[in-house]
Amino acid sequence: MKKLKRSERLVDMTQYLLSEPHTLIPLTTFAERYGAAKSSISEDLAIIKEVFEDDGIGELQTLAGAAGGVKYIPKLRKDHALSFAQELCHKLQQTDRILPGGYLYMSDLLGEPSLMNEAGKIFATAFSDRDIDVVMTVETKGIPLAYATAAQLNLPVVLVRRDHQVTEGSAVSINYVSGSHKSIHTMSLSRRALKERSRVLIVDDFMKAGGTIQGMMDLLAEFNADVAGVGVLLESGAVESEERLLQNYISLARLSDVDSKSKMITVSPGNYFEK
Repeated sequence: MKKLKRSERLVDMTQYLLSEPHTLIPLTTFAERYGAAKSSISEDLAIIKEVFEDDGIGELQTLAGAAGGVKYIPKLRKDHALSFAQELCHKLQQTDRILPGGYLYMSDLLGEPSLMNEAGKIFATAFSDRDIDVVMTVETKGIPLAYATAAQLNLPVVLVRRDHQVTEGSAVSINYVSGSHKSIHTMSLSRRALKERSRVLIVDDFMKAGGTIQGMMDLLAEFNADVAGVGVLLESGAVESEERLLQNYISLARLSDVDSKSKMITVSPGNYFEK
């Protein structure tokens, strides 16, 4: 790489760090990349660290020693996260989202990259201190959210299928009870998709009573895997606590009511903002 001015080096270094979250980068990598002394690189990193923390972008963790380096940890400030949640609630309360049967249309929001990226940053912040190997979701609507979260954590995504595909090879399948419909469904996971004893972060777009997520947790037990955390974009607040199959989770928004007659939708920030 050609010799860069310090201002150019700072921009390139910042971009490099943002593209490699949760990755330990030795100072020698930057020193060789820019043809600069480690002392100069350390000074640059101190500037980037201050800007990241002041603007609520994240943290730069520095590890000393021969095996040391710097690691960027995405961290979205709580006030920024709340602003996102309020915007999400506003979008969800648009009356034209009401579908027959009192359902809520969300597919357009789940397909909006900027929105999912912000949600992914919040989940990455909430679970940044957990030991996680993979992010898991069930096909199909939760996929954009899972990938956005995984990108911020620099982790692979594992997809649970509702129907076993021949191209997946041998798989483990279980039956589970849907919390929404109280009916029995099947989900499966390829044996090659997940290593045994993995630490898994489950992410989903919507949770009512938690039947689908409980199904994923039961499926993980077949792999001797551990649940490192559960994050949902929107939860139903119309479910009594004793009916909910899941208690330990983080939600970004809570749907309290959908009134088809009055065309009123009530959504508020989720339990993440109650802590």
